[in-house]
Amino acid sequence: MALSKTAVSALAAGGLVGGYAVARQTGIRPLGGAVLAAAGAVCGTHWARTSGPARTAALVGTYVGAFGGSHPLAKKIGAWPAVGVAAAGTALASQLIAKG
Repeated sequence: MALSKTAVSALAAGGLVGGYAVARQTGIRPLGGAVLAAAGAVCGTHWARTSGPARTAALVGTYVGAFGGSHPLAKKIGAWPAVGVAAAGTALASQLIAKG
């Protein structure tokens, strides 16, 4: 199934938001991690198919970095705002870096 660049950007953001929401609602952090990983795998596969290895590495690094960076940011601005910043940054990076 072919996804548009915008759909993949939204999925990347949704993986971060959805992963946090699932972890928070269920109290099961690994379940939230599974959501995060599943969305990341779909995005990574798409990026690898359409954007080449260097761009894919940058985008996967952005996705993982946004997840990791949201944790210390949450201590400063709160959990949901930090997740929102991470998701928005990831979506923007996907739009700017990914090809087609």
